[in-house]
Amino acid sequence: MYDRRKFIKLTAVTASLATLSKYATAKTITSAPGDRLPIVISTWDFGIAANKEAWKTLEKGGRALDAVEAGVKIPEADMKNHTVGRAGYPDRDGRVTLDACIMDEFGNCGSVAAMENIAHPIAVARLVMEKTPHVMLVGDGATQFAVEQGIKKEKLLTPESEKAWKKWLVTAKYSPKMNIENEQHRPGSKYNHDTIGMLAIDAKGNISGACTTSGMAFKLHGRVGDSPIIGAGLFVDNEIGGATSTGVGEEVIRNVGSFLVVELMRQGYSPEDACKEAVHRIIKKKPETAKEIQVGFLAINKKGEYGAYAIQEGFSFAVCDKNKQDLLIPGKSFYKDDKNK
Repeated sequence: MYDRRKFIKLTAVTASLATLSKYATAKTITSAPGDRLPIVISTWDFGIAANKEAWKTLEKGGRALDAVEAGVKIPEADMKNHTVGRAGYPDRDGRVTLDACIMDEFGNCGSVAAMENIAHPIAVARLVMEKTPHVMLVGDGATQFAVEQGIKKEKLLTPESEKAWKKWLVTAKYSPKMNIENEQHRPGSKYNHDTIGMLAIDAKGNISGACTTSGMAFKLHGRVGDSPIIGAGLFVDNEIGGATSTGVGEEVIRNVGSFLVVELMRQGYSPEDACKEAVHRIIKKKPETAKEIQVGFLAINKKGEYGAYAIQEGFSFAVCDKNKQDLLIPGKSFYKDDKNK
């Protein structure tokens, strides 16, 4: 006997399975021309070397997640880089604390914040993602977990960083203005490189991202910016694209910046226009604050199209694909390109 209720239920289940099958298939189908993928992009000029390392994985058909982890380890290990990794400048107490996060094509993510004595926070962030039921570990807990996973503790405060810290202490005030406590962190300055954010699409069309930093120089101990915060410093949606940020993390967190950029791309914005809108929202909320700080966003969509936008001029990003290995592009900015239009 015909049962209408059973028929409706079976139809709904069939439709759901079809939708699920379509979504799963989308995970491995390239939605961009073959000559554009794979591709990797990252923030700042030190992204060139990072991209080249990531490309070693991508050109062999490897997974984007492996590529971004390998890529950002390059600036993390760079002893001349005082804003990322083991040579980063310390907080006001002379302690080097590192932040990082990573996110894959399935929405899995891991993060560490305010972690000490571990040179590669991005590796620990991935272990958090893959070895624990959590998303974020912080402080001593993050360090303890890293050691339990076989990672060796190291002293991170280098002689050069310690010298810079002691020089800052001579005139230090308890509450310096963000991003301008010294010449090297003035907005628009060539030294304003406080984070590396990296986004990659592999040959299968899958997207992953990574973000790592030593944070704001001479910050209050325990301060954490946007870099390890999923949705702020980094966000990936494999159906749409990915975004990452750089600059004063407090303003990025307040606007959930990278998530916002991806959602704007979902609505049809190009990567550059999505980054631009996110920057404009920061400026609109705090126009006076925005004059004194730098925030920049970098994004890529499922097609492999990319773009960036910042508050101040000086922000740049690196691009690497099979046609070009060391492309550095100056990002557009509000105060240089659009303020008087």
